[in-house]
Amino acid sequence: MPNQIVWCDIPVSDLDRAIRFYTALIGQAVKKQEYPGFAIGLLPGQSPDSSGCLYLPEGAENHPGAAGPLVYFNCSGRLDDAIAQTESHGGKVVHAKHKIGDHGFRAVILDSEGNRIALHSM
Repeated sequence: MPNQIVWCDIPVSDLDRAIRFYTALIGQAVKKQEYPGFAIGLLPGQSPDSSGCLYLPEGAENHPGAAGPLVYFNCSGRLDDAIAQTESHGGKVVHAKHKIGDHGFRAVILDSEGNRIALHSM
């Protein structure tokens, strides 16, 4: 079965701050990539067809916020550490770790830019 999420764009206000936040949160390097006229923070992926990036929105584009889509990050084996990294890197825990039936555990947080995201582990 192919990955259900193939890419996500996460809007940020401060790219370098967001790169530090997500690097600490997921325990892997988020790599800054610069192109003519823009830069992104490339999120690490387990396969080439499922990843995403942090980006600085332009004009009236989507801006960081807690009302957007809820993206789940795989934190298997390190969910408690990822939650602990949240506030020390400028985020906020919105819903503490809780069981989601047979689907494991999750915590819902606001990232360093104010986006609502979920941290997931089986």
